[in-house]
Amino acid sequence: MSLRGGICGVDESGRGPLAGPVYAAAVILPGNVVIEGLADSKTLPAVRREALAIEIRSRAAAWAVASASVAEIDALNILRASLLAMQRAVEGLGVAPRRVVVDGLHCPELACPVRAIVRGDASVAAISAASILAKVARDAAMMELHLRYPQYGFDCHKGYATELHLAALRAHGACAVHRRSFAPVRLMLESGTLFPPD
Repeated sequence: MSLRGGICGVDESGRGPLAGPVYAAAVILPGNVVIEGLADSKTLPAVRREALAIEIRSRAAAWAVASASVAEIDALNILRASLLAMQRAVEGLGVAPRRVVVDGLHCPELACPVRAIVRGDASVAAISAASILAKVARDAAMMELHLRYPQYGFDCHKGYATELHLAALRAHGACAVHRRSFAPVRLMLESGTLFPPD
């Protein structure tokens, strides 16, 4: 798909993890800009993502990153919180896109036309760029949370339900940045494993 200037790509990062905010990014690429190596952020090594993020931020016509908090995820559900983060990212651009293309099946509520594209992060340059910015921002946020809660290993798994993370939950209980609405955390709370003090 060919994207002209004024068309905004949007994607999120962090729907699946048991902890931390969900992030979204919005990117408008000028029609004459080609960034080599754009792809679904999940397929790229971290070092490559970070290098591409620098190039995207320097060459995009506009870009923005936003998030929805753990409290919002638990109050709204993860899908609605993801759409809220996407809406905030588009609104944070500082310019009004002519239309928006979003990775996946669901569209945020926006003031301009918006279309969801399945696997758009692998086929549409602006969505790939947004995927990379969202992933880099969320990974950085999880590294910061690791400094506050080193016992959970957020620097390794970024909040996903790996065996390391589940073992840490069993050993330490859940902390304030765990998503209480997600089953492994919810079941611990129901079994009496309380949140430790911060």
